Amino acid sequence: MHAVVNAQDAALARLGAKAVGEIDFDKYALPEGEAAKVKTATDWTGDVMDYFVHGDVATGCLLPWSKTHNVVKIRKGELSIWAGVNGHGKSLLHSMVTYGLVRQKQAVCIASMEMKPVQTLVRMCRQATGVETPTPDYVRRFSDSLGSSLWMYDQQGTVKSKNMLAVVRYCREELEIDHFVIDSLMKCGIGTDDYNAQKHFVDCLSTYAKDSGLHIHLIAHSRKKETEHKQMDKFDIKGASEITDMADNVFTLWRNKGKEEKAQKGKLVGDELDMPDAVLNCDKQRNGDWEGKISLWFVPRALQYVGKNTTRTIDMLSWPFAEE
Repeated sequence: MHAVVNAQDAALARLGAKAVGEIDFDKYALPEGEAAKVKTATDWTGDVMDYFVHGDVATGCLLPWSKTHNVVKIRKGELSIWAGVNGHGKSLLHSMVTYGLVRQKQAVCIASMEMKPVQTLVRMCRQATGVETPTPDYVRRFSDSLGSSLWMYDQQGTVKSKNMLAVVRYCREELEIDHFVIDSLMKCGIGTDDYNAQKHFVDCLSTYAKDSGLHIHLIAHSRKKETEHKQMDKFDIKGASEITDMADNVFTLWRNKGKEEKAQKGKLVGDELDMPDAVLNCDKQRNGDWEGKISLWFVPRALQYVGKNTTRTIDMLSWPFAEE
């Protein structure tokens, strides 16, 4: 410890100051507030201790499936990309993730420019209650479970990227939102071939997430392969490569259309019956050690993805306090 203190004193002496607060940062033309970000490494000693005691995966929020709880976390101050081919259910799956965040006492705002708030809430209500047509009592229970934790940005159609960034900042700084969901990148007023604008927008999201502690979920689209039967990964996401480069986490969803087609024809046999209905691929987890595939099965009446080959749904109204 003495060596660390002496090193700090020596550094300050070279600057001709006794303390960081006495440095004339104006001559370095630093923007307002930047000086406060210059700290000694020992300010993070407690965090380093926590990492080795608990492991980094111990921090953050859970995904709805118990088999992911020890390998994937949704952490503060990160940017997550959720991608998939159009029609493969990425928004539906993320609706379940969103409700799971609310059940973990997180404040979430959804900006879905492709769907009206009531449509989003109807789907989420089915996922929460586990039934196709919830009774008025179930709907009230669902509404009560939201409290003041779920917010909606009521705007359909294209939104200018600078306006989207302003909404994100407003929700974090005025409403103290913990998670912001943007559905989707293609609705943020940026051309599909304007890679520089895409890079700038995602860079702004990533920077603001890190600076503010907000977790931003950005839903993106994947390019279709020559056949939908082939699984995609982060390299298939439409747009600039920097979209995934700057993200902390990348998830891609693949829907098993081959199984669906065989099921419709009554041709599923043997091991094919146990094949997953969808695969959520964790392609990147910058602050976690695990990457891999998460097999999921779909329960149509509840619009739920579950972690086992069963028709039993997750009791989301009690989750995460009830077993899957």
